[in-house]
Amino acid sequence: MTTALLFPGQGSQTDDMRDLVARVRPDLLELAAAVVGEDPFDRVNDGTAYAQPAIFCASIAGWWELGRPLHEFVAGHSLGELGALVAAGVLTERDGLELVALRGRLMQRAGETAGDGGMIALLGAEAAERALEVATPHGLSVANDNSPQQVVLSGPRVALPAAEETARALGLRAMILPVTGAFHSPMMASAVPEFERALAAVELGPAATTVVSAVTAEPFDDVRARLVEALTGPVRWREVLLGLHARGVTRFVEVGPGRVLTGLVKRTLRDVEMLSA
Repeated sequence: MTTALLFPGQGSQTDDMRDLVARVRPDLLELAAAVVGEDPFDRVNDGTAYAQPAIFCASIAGWWELGRPLHEFVAGHSLGELGALVAAGVLTERDGLELVALRGRLMQRAGETAGDGGMIALLGAEAAERALEVATPHGLSVANDNSPQQVVLSGPRVALPAAEETARALGLRAMILPVTGAFHSPMMASAVPEFERALAAVELGPAATTVVSAVTAEPFDDVRARLVEALTGPVRWREVLLGLHARGVTRFVEVGPGRVLTGLVKRTLRDVEMLSA
């Protein structure tokens, strides 16, 4: 049975994830506090600067608790890509954590600096099929193509109410999200230069298994370039899952907190096995 290991992104946090890290990897908890400047778990709901390193640590701890399995494929949703690259040996844990912490700070700063970005979730059986009919007229872009029934759009906050009306007219449910920026859109461009410089200074190791990029829905080619593109480009998660399944994957193992990716697999694929840490 061909298996893919999945690392979740933001929005997967749970109340008990700090306990997991403290139990399985107390050293990682100490490192996170040193890198972030304080315990990120204490402020996980205060923005990407804290949520991203906390979720990364919880995902790595979940992977360790499972015995650090290395399956035929590894993939990560948004910030989860960095966890996937750590699992595959491309990044060290410390480099991965420092990049995640920087990424979270830069994304939060970009959102606060722009000040007018937001996101809206489209839900319904035709969400993926009709997303552009909602996005294009209102100057929005696809941020997360999560499943056939769930797509998230990003763009100017002022455009979201009209986009909500358009979505409902098309028979979709729509929900404006309580976030501080238009993540995975061109409005994150100010975060690119510093993150690009940080990536250039990091040493990359050879991948011990195939890591699939959520930017291209294909195996990583240029790791640095794809991670930079992920700041302003969409997460093509539905295509990642379909592509893994086409490559023979019939079992998916989610290692992070929450069960967000488990739900997306179930909504996208049939006749597959789903396990979680």
